[in-house]
Amino acid sequence: MDLDAVRTFVAVADAGQFQQAAADLSITQQAVSKRVAALEKDLGVRLFTRSARGAQPTIDGQAFLPHARELLRAEERAVASVRAGRRALRVDVIGRRLAPASLLRGFHRAHPDIELDVVTLFDVDAAIAALRSGTIDASFRAVTRRPPEGIEAVRVFDEPLQLVTGPAHELASTRAVTPVQLAGHRIWMPGIVAGTEWAAYYDDLAAAFGLTIETTGPDFGTEPLLDTIADSSALATFVGEQTRLAWPADYGLRRITVHRPMPVYPHSLVWQEDNPHPALATLRDHLGSTQPHPETWTPDWAEPPRR
Repeated sequence: MDLDAVRTFVAVADAGQFQQAAADLSITQQAVSKRVAALEKDLGVRLFTRSARGAQPTIDGQAFLPHARELLRAEERAVASVRAGRRALRVDVIGRRLAPASLLRGFHRAHPDIELDVVTLFDVDAAIAALRSGTIDASFRAVTRRPPEGIEAVRVFDEPLQLVTGPAHELASTRAVTPVQLAGHRIWMPGIVAGTEWAAYYDDLAAAFGLTIETTGPDFGTEPLLDTIADSSALATFVGEQTRLAWPADYGLRRITVHRPMPVYPHSLVWQEDNPHPALATLRDHLGSTQPHPETWTPDWAEPPRR
């Protein structure tokens, strides 16, 4: 259906005259008549009766009018959903179960009047491309290299890693372990994809402490991973402290603190410096920046925390 014709029909119904509708729409009266005629042909009904006093909706026109208004409202909502500055603040998170999603939920609770669109892109390169094009307004990422010109990044949250084991694992009864103590243990993380920022993080973590992090086998998702860990006496895995996980009670899985030093995943907020969205500054102010802590470990490439 031609929305210009629908808009013209509503304008005539509101004005009561084709001539006044033409003036309101800044088109000719002939164009108004053609649009209404085309809409009537499309619908197979007459929408107006004309008289010396103007144009009045027919019974069919009266029935169609509220639906026509709703069509135009839907058009406005559709346009607003993708127009920078008018659409919802669109933020990329690496995963909906991970810490950045929790940070966004906190922001939404603090600012319920700000509309949010939450999307998940693959890696930091995809996020930066989307920031450049304006299809997203911000992204939560680990930044492995200096951002390109025009892209800003601030480290906003350091998320501690935890070790997850099954009940039969050697470390299952341990409340906390050091990274050095994990040397020689098999840590299985099939979700690591070579070339991504999280692969860079775990490669450096393994190199720093002599860890064995295995990425073999297909990645079937979180639930199958936990199934395997629960039944294994040899395999463990890493998760972020704020990663939302649920498993059956009889699995007996343990989440174990890693400390001295505590490896933390450095989440940064990344955005295009000239992004015009009015809510972006509110998000940045809400998040602030993380503070340096001497007893944590991050790779050398991590965006330095602000003092």
